[in-house]
Amino acid sequence: MSSDRTVRSIAIAGAGPGGLYLAISLKLRDPSLEVVVHERNRPDDTFGWGVVFSDQTLANLKANDPETAAIIEAAFVHWDDIDVHIHGRTIRSGGHGFAGIGRQRLLTILQDRARSLGVELRFEDEVADIRALPADVIVAADGLNSRVRNQNPEVFGVDIDVRTNKYIWLGTKQSFDAFTFAFVETPHGWIWAHAYQFEPGASTFIVECSEATWRSLGFDAMDQDQTCRTAEDLFADWLGGHALMSNARHLRGSAWLNFPRVACSNWRDGKVVLLGDAAHTAHFSIGSGTKLAFEDAIRLAETLTEADDLDAGLAAYESERRVEVLKLQSAARNSTEWFETIDRYVGLDPLQFTYSLLTRSQRVSHENLRLRDRDFLTGVERWFAEQAGAPSADNPPPPMFAPLKLRGLTLPNRVVVSPMCMYSAEDGLVSDFHLVHLGSRALGGAGLVFTEMTDVSADARITPGCAGLYRPEHRVAWKRIVDFVHGQGSRIAIQLAHAGRRGSVERPWGSRADQPLEDGWPLIAPSPVPWTDKDQTPREMNRADMDRVRDAFVQATRWAAEAGFDMAELHCAHGYLLSSFLTPVSNHRTDEYGGTVGNRLRFPLEVFAAMRAVWPQDRPMSVRLSATDWVDDGLTPEDSVVIARAFADAGCDLIDVSAGSTTPDARPVYGRMFQTPFSDRIRNEAGVATMAVGNIYETDHVNSILAAGRADLCALARPHLADPNWSLRAAAELGWRGQMPPVQYLAGFGQLARNLEKQQAGPV
Repeated sequence: MSSDRTVRSIAIAGAGPGGLYLAISLKLRDPSLEVVVHERNRPDDTFGWGVVFSDQTLANLKANDPETAAIIEAAFVHWDDIDVHIHGRTIRSGGHGFAGIGRQRLLTILQDRARSLGVELRFEDEVADIRALPADVIVAADGLNSRVRNQNPEVFGVDIDVRTNKYIWLGTKQSFDAFTFAFVETPHGWIWAHAYQFEPGASTFIVECSEATWRSLGFDAMDQDQTCRTAEDLFADWLGGHALMSNARHLRGSAWLNFPRVACSNWRDGKVVLLGDAAHTAHFSIGSGTKLAFEDAIRLAETLTEADDLDAGLAAYESERRVEVLKLQSAARNSTEWFETIDRYVGLDPLQFTYSLLTRSQRVSHENLRLRDRDFLTGVERWFAEQAGAPSADNPPPPMFAPLKLRGLTLPNRVVVSPMCMYSAEDGLVSDFHLVHLGSRALGGAGLVFTEMTDVSADARITPGCAGLYRPEHRVAWKRIVDFVHGQGSRIAIQLAHAGRRGSVERPWGSRADQPLEDGWPLIAPSPVPWTDKDQTPREMNRADMDRVRDAFVQATRWAAEAGFDMAELHCAHGYLLSSFLTPVSNHRTDEYGGTVGNRLRFPLEVFAAMRAVWPQDRPMSVRLSATDWVDDGLTPEDSVVIARAFADAGCDLIDVSAGSTTPDARPVYGRMFQTPFSDRIRNEAGVATMAVGNIYETDHVNSILAAGRADLCALARPHLADPNWSLRAAAELGWRGQMPPVQYLAGFGQLARNLEKQQAGPV
């Protein structure tokens, strides 16, 4: 399309909410435009029940077209509350600000408004090739199963991810005064409903379950009526005697679906532009499909009527909208996966289960819930504190400041200074630098301070600057640090490790950063696989090597106990020696230490058992794992659940859940709290306490993770490098006075708290 061509005619395929609202938005901006909407169905055909709007969506509509927004708003059924029914209890949370409207009512409003503005609506209009229409621009707004998109999927870069759960859209005359989630346990598994009223005496009732449960309940062999009657029996407690109905009776057999997440790498093909579900979908559990379509329509209408250079304008439209879509699709993915893995959460206390449900997409955070419903969140915090054994009556602590007991160790709070290599030791000997580095974090209020990766022999180091615990003087130096940390009321853990194939390199700065040492030490590994082509090829370990390494870990563990460490961690992550045994990426052995997960786990488990035997029984031990390799044919999250469970059975009290860094070929998926889902899975499937790490940097992150039961501790690395007093600042920010600094710092803490209170209060 040439940049100087004026857009005078626009054809829209699809008279759903997105297509109709685009037509309205175009005519509002330029009444002279010829806008024709082509729809193959009849005007009163609809394949849903109700549509959910948030307050934010309505605000966008009001700004774009106040008249249409007012008519829609007048037809709304509003609610603020969410009810969660599980295990015979009902938990209510308020302040959520949603509204429902019947899909047919919404379409009628939009059709009438479009006609009043001069839009031509052609129903029962089956256009064989919409690209052949004599329009300057053609917009494919023909929905999830877009014919326009599917005619050229390679051009649009279509990626469809069909999700695992089964669901069906039903309706009922029962009225719900809150958005209702009802969870039912059957002998065949869990099944649940998402229900909301969209007009007086009418509600949407979506039933969802796993495919295994769906088959076991016999839904795969039922027609529409049988499905409705069976679902009525399952959800009788919430239907008040009302029937369930399907409006998909034109279909033969069942109307059950698997949700397809649609993403397109390109939203345009010449004069054809995709809009709404044709370009992208967001799972129904976050109720944002119509929102996305409306916002697409508003922005596209601006582009088609205002852009001087249409090609550049359409490129900007796609670029801008893609960012917002990705945000919503990320939230929708989180929500989808929560429901797909419901078995992890149904064992939680109903209050915690509800909190987990409300925060599942990460769009609602801990403090956001406080703004929505302070009483609900206070109840969650009180429950959490009671479970932790903390005083909770009138002023319960935020979850991050609740204690945690592991064997005989009680941590004063749940903020952890993550292990961070400093590369500043001399032949393994830590110095005043390490005393100040770790001591300042203890002064800063962290409940647990981890040493950096501490190596069990000279040839176990990554670099010549790595810390060690392989000589008696190392033990003395560490004890000095341990004693100082204890003097500040904090606790300290040591992470013991062997670098394996990642060793014998320069420090990660300077002109030869991370390069192999010119006069380094020989390396060992489970298999002779170098870290990179530039690195030294390690020797494959034999049994004598294994005995020597195991004994080095045992000696270091004894000395760590004598130095007074509160906890010992075995490092089995990030591609170091024991991690290299666990992952098939680097373990190519054909003996009893290679092959299956159980075999690959054998030597790391042997080392852990030997350490546990000499570590005091009243002190806890942890294991750090990379829960995935982030590569095909590598270690999987499923493998890591098996591995975590095996360590727990051997006496491990906590799994420190990281991910990746086991191969340079890894392709991580970064984002806020991006490794927390692995912690969630291990904690709630393996049944062991976990520590979450990875891009956790706000108090909201920490409190949300802990309160939802996704981890028991949160470790922060870079935030603690930037601010040793991160925990004290968090206490001041949250107004929590149960976490106080050393007396020498009280004046500064008080000033910080007052300043933050003024900032939160806003201008006077």
